[in-house]
Amino acid sequence: MDKILKNHSKCRIVVDAMGGDFAPHNAVLGSLDAFNETDIDLFLIGDREQILEVINTNNKNFDPTKIIHTTEIISMSEHPTEAFKKKKDSSIVKGASLIKDKKADALVSAGNTGAMSVASILGIGRIQGISRPTLTAPLPNEKDSYTFLSDVGAFVDSKPQHLLDYAHLSKVYIEEVVGIKNPKVGLLNIGEEKDKGKTLTFETSKLMENSNLNYVGNVEGKDILKGSVDLVICDGFIGNIILKFTESIIPFLKSSFKNYSEKGFINKLKIAPLKLPSFKSAFKESLDKANPDKVGGLPLLGVDGISIIGHGSSSVLAIKNMVLQANKMHQNNLIQKMKDSISKLSNIN
Repeated sequence: MDKILKNHSKCRIVVDAMGGDFAPHNAVLGSLDAFNETDIDLFLIGDREQILEVINTNNKNFDPTKIIHTTEIISMSEHPTEAFKKKKDSSIVKGASLIKDKKADALVSAGNTGAMSVASILGIGRIQGISRPTLTAPLPNEKDSYTFLSDVGAFVDSKPQHLLDYAHLSKVYIEEVVGIKNPKVGLLNIGEEKDKGKTLTFETSKLMENSNLNYVGNVEGKDILKGSVDLVICDGFIGNIILKFTESIIPFLKSSFKNYSEKGFINKLKIAPLKLPSFKSAFKESLDKANPDKVGGLPLLGVDGISIIGHGSSSVLAIKNMVLQANKMHQNNLIQKMKDSISKLSNIN
């Protein structure tokens, strides 16, 4: 634990070794892959014996003094708030406390999403001036890029001010981490016309029109994959449905492609034999853009520290990319830039 206090030059990343359907195996090996690839200060938090078993069984090297032992585990089915209150010595709750106490910079977990969100919001705390944090997800689009969707499940219900905060937080993330300057922002609605929607969208649109956002107005679901805008804002209920539907498209396309191949459909396309490998490669590359493993995890934006939340089914590669993502956010000084941005907005208002 003392080593966490001593090193501030590198990004101090705490990985929840007990989080996920395949923990601690995937969490430990994915973290070590990232550790061997980039210059970070890595800490594994969870049951020491189980962590060491994975390290030793796979002939990996890791400083055992950087394993933070905990005695409790939050299962995937536990109620988030209750787990946060009762399991103070769990990897998620203890990990969040390290961020709050400035003993670490980032917390990465593929564990219980709700518990990770609650621990981040209540344990780490929100950035001053933010009404609610948000989960922001990249979705592939036709322009060989990504359209970002926010919120995708941090909160089910939202008010206009919440949606405005989601937009401001995501804008800073997209500018500083992704590299898209002054991203176009759209509000998800049932039509582009101003008179369509409900009270939430009407009031939110007014707030966005009077903000410093590059707001283009209402957008429809079809605009997400088209790439009409860089950022689409919606409440977490709708966002989570869209995210999970999008994730289901890839397995469907892979299965369909395999079935058509077995039936000789590919040959009927009359693709020259020499070009068939290129066709398959291009198809695979397109699918890889939406591969959750390549994306890693989703940042919970608006908390006073880096919090990356991954799928429970996260692979070794997904965990590795979550750790690399956390490091990139730290290297870009994202949290401070978000604070500065929100502070400027408060002064304007």
